[in-house]
Amino acid sequence: MRSTIGAVEVMPTGAVLGAEVRGVDLRAADAAAFAAIHQAWLDHSVLLFRGQALTPDELIRFSQMFGGLDWAPVQENGRRFVDGKPELYIVSNVLGADGQPIGSLGAGEAVWHTDMSYLPKPPKASMLYALEIPPDGGDTHFASMYAAHESLPPALKARCAGLMVKHDGTYNSGGYLRAGVTPTDDPKSAPGHLHPLVCRHPETGRQMLYLGRRKLAYIDGLDIADSEALLDEIWHYATRPAICWTNQWRVGDLVLWDNRCTMHRRDPFDASARRIMHRTQIKGEAPPAG
Repeated sequence: MRSTIGAVEVMPTGAVLGAEVRGVDLRAADAAAFAAIHQAWLDHSVLLFRGQALTPDELIRFSQMFGGLDWAPVQENGRRFVDGKPELYIVSNVLGADGQPIGSLGAGEAVWHTDMSYLPKPPKASMLYALEIPPDGGDTHFASMYAAHESLPPALKARCAGLMVKHDGTYNSGGYLRAGVTPTDDPKSAPGHLHPLVCRHPETGRQMLYLGRRKLAYIDGLDIADSEALLDEIWHYATRPAICWTNQWRVGDLVLWDNRCTMHRRDPFDASARRIMHRTQIKGEAPPAG
């Protein structure tokens, strides 16, 4: 149901997650606007703001209203960020004048994942701002981990309770080896961190699955075959179209998502087209907990 708080209008997408926020210029967001945005973010998990015109400093300022910011993550090309602004991560397939990528993740598919969940305290939120987009492809899909948990059959839901899952830090969502990391195909020895498979959101109190990404995930205490079988069964429910929403990007779009209760993926696009996005990540305040 559409809601209005002051000048801020929240239009749900009609999917199980996501809403478009209208009536706010993020360059001038004040405390009252932020309070409305924050509540909408908790209610809908993913927010879309269209038609924004943010400088790097303005994107950083709005992001900081949610908390401290992480630096750009180490990806296949090391850290790629806006010059002098290490908290402003560049996601792009474009090559610079030196022939080197200006950003990370290229033009291929980015598989389902939660940002930086291989860390002890993953970021609680991410923002992605569109500067240049290709004419086709590159859409971003979001899945609700609240709805994923709720949709599990009772026996599977009971089996998931109390389990810990390792979140791999070897490869990023584009399938690239992270700079400085030794490649491995062994889920047990891969770098990463253990988190509860079922967590409780620290602000909403709702239960959710916390999966990270599929490749090299491992359920602690199981043999590899049993871990793989159980993860395959869980992932079947976690990525069903019925619990997803897709943003078809326009220049000036800013999307904010709750990294604790969603996963997302990106469609591939023509590598000869240009796509330049700026991303910020809001620091996590505590490890995921059941």
